[in-house]
Amino acid sequence: MIDIKTPEQIKSMQSGGKILSDVMWEVCKAVKPGVSELELDALAERLIRGYGAEPGFMKVPGYRHTICACTNDVVVHGIPREYRLKEGDIIDIDCGVFYEGFHTDMCETVRVKTPNSNLKSQNEEKIDKFLEIGKKALNEAIKVAVGGNRIGHISKTVQDIVEKDGGYSIVLSLIGHGVGRDLHEEPEVPGYLDRPIERTPLLKPGMTIAIEVIYNMGQPDVVYSGGDDWTIVSKDGSLSAVFERSVAITDGAPIVLTP
Repeated sequence: MIDIKTPEQIKSMQSGGKILSDVMWEVCKAVKPGVSELELDALAERLIRGYGAEPGFMKVPGYRHTICACTNDVVVHGIPREYRLKEGDIIDIDCGVFYEGFHTDMCETVRVKTPNSNLKSQNEEKIDKFLEIGKKALNEAIKVAVGGNRIGHISKTVQDIVEKDGGYSIVLSLIGHGVGRDLHEEPEVPGYLDRPIERTPLLKPGMTIAIEVIYNMGQPDVVYSGGDDWTIVSKDGSLSAVFERSVAITDGAPIVLTP
């Protein structure tokens, strides 16, 4: 059952989402060569608690960290490790905040580079193009997340941009979701279209969803890795990226809860 939020509840989610967004951009600024995934995790927790909020992911049974740190071929659910980032790595930082009884969820992927360095190799230009396609797919998908449209409009937008514009692969086994009182709620929000749009859920004002662009530079297949029952990597070892925002549906333009 899809939980429709009241205007007051959406305001609470906006407050929590603003905290999450502020934390995310601070953590992204801290990404540089030599910084470890665990240091980024500790920074995120410290900042979230400093705002009087709670790390949302710590409420997931069995998960003890504030972020998921997914470096290079790690797709999702990467447990932060002592690994120190290197120039040219990419890392997607997935983070959640629980505030005033509601979750918000957000992910950003960045290339690891020396601060103030504008010199780029051919491979780094290739990576930057890969990341720009994901950002474009997310931004365009948010634009169609309006009351009266359907989940399928979001799914088709993401798939068209990632696959047709970028020539990359949508990860079919991992999808976006509703978000609110629980970190994962109905409806499912796939980044691909596997049925006619009119057979996908209708978007109604008051729905709150996490739109996710989850894609690989190579093939779409993924596997578990590391024996921790969390970490999922691209099967062919290709780079993977994720961009995600929590969004509230209205009669007009959507509200990006995690700007």
